[in-house]
Amino acid sequence: MQKSVLCVASYFKGTDFIIQAKELGNTVYLLTADTLKEAAWPWGSIDDVFYLSLDEHHNWNWLDMERGLAFVMRSRPIDMIVALDDFDVEKAAHLREVFRIPGMGDTTARYFRDKLSMRTRALETGIPAPPFTSLFSDQHINTFLEQTQPPWMIKPRGEASATGIRKVHHKESFWDTVHQLGDDRHRFLAESFIPGSIYHVDAITFEGKNVFTCVSQYLDTPFEVAHGGGIFRSMLLSQDHPDHQELVKLNQDLMKAFNMRQSASHSEWVRSHETGQFYLIETSSRVGGAHLADMIYQATNVNLWKEWAKLETAVAKKESYVLPELKHIPTGIIISLAKMEHPQPQFYQDPDVVWTISKAHHVGCIVQGTDDQSVKNRLDDLAFQIREHFHAAVPPANNPLH
Repeated sequence: MQKSVLCVASYFKGTDFIIQAKELGNTVYLLTADTLKEAAWPWGSIDDVFYLSLDEHHNWNWLDMERGLAFVMRSRPIDMIVALDDFDVEKAAHLREVFRIPGMGDTTARYFRDKLSMRTRALETGIPAPPFTSLFSDQHINTFLEQTQPPWMIKPRGEASATGIRKVHHKESFWDTVHQLGDDRHRFLAESFIPGSIYHVDAITFEGKNVFTCVSQYLDTPFEVAHGGGIFRSMLLSQDHPDHQELVKLNQDLMKAFNMRQSASHSEWVRSHETGQFYLIETSSRVGGAHLADMIYQATNVNLWKEWAKLETAVAKKESYVLPELKHIPTGIIISLAKMEHPQPQFYQDPDVVWTISKAHHVGCIVQGTDDQSVKNRLDDLAFQIREHFHAAVPPANNPLH
């Protein structure tokens, strides 16, 4: 039986999801901002599109969104609502609640969007996370500062990636930062900074179980890239790597604790240099950005966007979901801002390069090797070449790699 899916997208992304959803026989609707009318959406796979105007703060009016969908549903039923970006998770959850459409509701959505909710839920369910505090109470903040050691991270509760994060080293600068937040301080939290290696776990969950899990390590942390003008690098871990095995288990525990039933997810963890323990940084019910999905596809034969569309369709039709045939090839990615508009480095022609970025003022590729170490060595070499000949850095607020 044909189903209908509403794709909610504040940003231009998820084209593979839209195309796959249509190929599966669904009626596909797109809800997006009117500023994205000229984006290269796969129009041949979209049955209708609905636009919302942005206010002066570039936000959607939720009442307009709700009333608009109510009007659409007078003549066209909606069976699924899927958020294609982090910033749409709460919108999609709200619409599901209002129109009683199956899927993640408001409370669960907060676990995957609100960093304070993530840490509170982690604390309640035994998922390891750094010591943290809300910024509601001066007394609670002072207790947190007395019981922990600097540096501390002050983070927006609702932003994505490293956007808006501030690292402070002294109590005075901590309080200066909090006071600068003014009436918006309740929208932030603070936590202890844990020096360590950063990992990301990309998964597909069906009926509460992670049926696909891919573990990778950032060679430069997202915070360093966003705030220090670094070069973005990540690589898969082999399946017999101890960190891979531990994170597979931790991530399954995380999805269970956060009541995930079905979705793609992207979660980030830090392994403490001091203790060796893993701590949750953040999680999200979406496909990871920065072309990590392209790296994972080249390594495993799993296109996370397409499989997510298959998963949601299977759930709507009450059918089983089956993964494609898997492979595991040692793979890594490197991306940097570039000084020139369309760089064409010679290494793009190398036989181990299986993908190259096609975006103005960016340089980067995906490489494959015989084992983890060969990929690591290759990414180190490419980072040197890019830094010497192509790399550009911009202030954090303008960094499109966020």
